[in-house]
Amino acid sequence: MAEEGKYIYGIIGTDEARNFGAIGVGGRGDIVSTINYRAISAVISNYPMGKYELSSENLIAHQRVIEKVISSSTVLPTRAFTVAANAEEVRDFLRKRYYKLSGLLKDMDNKIELGLIAYWNDMAAIFQEIVNENKPIKQLKEKAAQVPNSVTFHEKMTLGELVADALTTKKKSEAEEIICPLKRLAFDLCQNDTRGDEMIFNAAFLIDRGREKEFDRKVSAISGNYTRRIRFKYIGAMPPYNFVNIKL
Repeated sequence: MAEEGKYIYGIIGTDEARNFGAIGVGGRGDIVSTINYRAISAVISNYPMGKYELSSENLIAHQRVIEKVISSSTVLPTRAFTVAANAEEVRDFLRKRYYKLSGLLKDMDNKIELGLIAYWNDMAAIFQEIVNENKPIKQLKEKAAQVPNSVTFHEKMTLGELVADALTTKKKSEAEEIICPLKRLAFDLCQNDTRGDEMIFNAAFLIDRGREKEFDRKVSAISGNYTRRIRFKYIGAMPPYNFVNIKL
């Protein structure tokens, strides 16, 4: 039988024992509770040491615990599958980092993270805009269309670079246009890397919990202005993953 460790979901500011129910990661019905040191606590559940199964079921279970905890507490999140050997190791971590964690909890008090990702709907139309807006690109494209095989390898390479640069510039321009009014409602902003041509931006906003509905309305209004051009993925009320980095 595997030795039982302590799976750590995050840190909250309380000196009281808490029980969040039998919702622990692993599908065994483990109780999610707290281990305390002075005025801070680690949210934990039992988990077998050495069994780190990064499955979708476990990631969903991790997120459900976080959602349960964040509904009533400010949470400093740890990375998924952060597992300590035992309760004493958890307390030792809380003791050694007590002042830093207490300060972070104060900084993040009543704050949540909201995520917004934007994608272009029609990349053919976007690339056509780039051609129309950029004279060197337009000339090379027209040359290739009028006289097949007339474009040299060097010209093809240049064309690819020009299009890539123009696409990056267009992403930055449209991202700023969308993000600017949202940034005014936030304490902080983190822009993560984008993937693929379609993704315009991947942003995380740190906001006051009391302004969540106001932020929701603003996102809804903005998305309504871009219905045909852009689709949005809105991710709401999370701990400040992009603004706090805790390692055990």
